[in-house]
Amino acid sequence: MTRKFPDPIGADEFLRQLRRYQKGSVSRRHFLGVTGLGLATAVMASAVPGLRGRAWAQGKIGDRVSVATWPNYFNPDNYAKFTEMTGAEVQVSVFGSNEEMLAKLQAGGTGWDVFVPTNYTITTYVDLDLIQPLDLSRIPNFVESAYEARFIEPGSVNGQVYAVPKNWGTTGFVVNRDKLKMPLDTWKAFWDVTRAEASGRVMVHDYQLTTIGNALKYFGYSFNSVDPKELAEAEKLLIESKPHLFAINSDYQPSMRSTDAWMSIAWTGDGLQLNRDMPEIDYVLGKEGGELWSDFYAIPKEAPHLDAAYAFIDFLLDPEVNAREVEAHGYPVPDTRTTALLPAEMTSNPIMYPAKELLDPLEFGAAVTLTDPLRAEIMARFKAA
Repeated sequence: MTRKFPDPIGADEFLRQLRRYQKGSVSRRHFLGVTGLGLATAVMASAVPGLRGRAWAQGKIGDRVSVATWPNYFNPDNYAKFTEMTGAEVQVSVFGSNEEMLAKLQAGGTGWDVFVPTNYTITTYVDLDLIQPLDLSRIPNFVESAYEARFIEPGSVNGQVYAVPKNWGTTGFVVNRDKLKMPLDTWKAFWDVTRAEASGRVMVHDYQLTTIGNALKYFGYSFNSVDPKELAEAEKLLIESKPHLFAINSDYQPSMRSTDAWMSIAWTGDGLQLNRDMPEIDYVLGKEGGELWSDFYAIPKEAPHLDAAYAFIDFLLDPEVNAREVEAHGYPVPDTRTTALLPAEMTSNPIMYPAKELLDPLEFGAAVTLTDPLRAEIMARFKAA
């Protein structure tokens, strides 16, 4: 069948559509369709295979790319498509805390090409010379003007870009309402019910930032506190709660799905995935506040497959690919081009996009919490108790 090109548009209209696309007002699909570039590219690619995809898809980038990320945080189909397009196998390592990622990189020999740090950790990686500045010319799908500023700023240190945004989200808790029918909308209620009606059925993260942070919220303290007196109160609460926990594990979905656990500290996307499959599971943001975060793609200093690293990041930041990511894992993205491609049932979902009164009390994690020795000691004592 002969493909028909759309009627040509004038130079002024082309520039107007280009500006709209650059600002994120229209999707890539719309821009390519209106201007005719999409069909032209497809036709030429079928005739000249070397023109398929971006420059990185045309050349040799090696046979693998190694990625360190978080649980339930990527679309396996996208990873398979990247391999199909480039020949590079995607090798995935999953971690439950930024402290664990940092320790692995400090020990050396990870073999990682790309990893996914959270906003508050990036300055530490720079200070320790564990991360390399990015050559943005190799990531053309990162269009800064399309991103919400507050979610991209942590990726730059001293005017140099070290990381580009992946997703953002919140830290709350999931609760099975069939098992726990009492009102639960605060961190005080979370910890009180843990030691009472939900004893033996609650999980917390194996991650000091969120577990200690949300114990601090029980008392109304800052999620990021490093005050010794406030941390002592949080530790006492954690030690008292320890015998009542089902597990300390950042990958809590399996236990929530089996109903071995009825409640767990949780992140946005896990909350959405669980609620989508089991509507009796709610995702709750404690009214006292908690964490707002943004995650990034970054390249370790000693990445062994640099070409593959850049190719992989650029591939995932293509708005259409990124939209498939979001549809799979349920974490919102700061790229307005991608958000424009999402179905309305996602963009209107209060788990992904909470009400202002719930977002306003949330805090971004602070860099000091990552390496604070007292917080590390408290987490170690809590796990050993």
